[in-house]
Amino acid sequence: MVMPDEGYIKYHCRWIQAEPMEMEVVKELCYWRGRLFAAGIIGADSNGVGFGNISIRWDQGCIISGTQTGGIETIGPEHFTKVTQVDLAANSLVCSGPIQASSEAMTHAAIYRCNAAVQAVIHVHDRARWMQLLHIAPTTDASVPYGTPEMAWEIERLFRKQSLESRGMIAMAGHTDGIIAFGRNLQEAGSLLVEG
Repeated sequence: MVMPDEGYIKYHCRWIQAEPMEMEVVKELCYWRGRLFAAGIIGADSNGVGFGNISIRWDQGCIISGTQTGGIETIGPEHFTKVTQVDLAANSLVCSGPIQASSEAMTHAAIYRCNAAVQAVIHVHDRARWMQLLHIAPTTDASVPYGTPEMAWEIERLFRKQSLESRGMIAMAGHTDGIIAFGRNLQEAGSLLVEG
């Protein structure tokens, strides 16, 4: 039986188990994640594989939703982790929290690395919006798989070649329905997806 290539971690993870983070920023992440779930752009497919993730810049890394949390309707602090180190060349990261980081953690890290003004990154699946954005908005190469160093490098290429700072959205050609929104805060990034 062939497993689908969606929702699975492709990087090496050093996971340091830790207690959930009871912080105001996590409450804000939960609020926006709830809105995106209600809009149907974070969730789970018919096979039960979760999709979508959300993060905010924190210290030298980010706080991001955990792997396979997409299908959980109401999430809390136990569904978030801190990514403290990312090494693209080694295809590895270190995270600390009650859950391992999302499969898209490297992509989020690449966006934070490319633009110091970005404070929030959201990845969703939205077929109609994806079809509208594909090759109109900045678009990743169709041959680049999600959740890999290659995707992170592709994001960096787009930041170098196109003026992404003022656009806030990327279509993922090789990740059907995949869209990334980013902004100076969760309100800015989230509004692009639920109000745009």
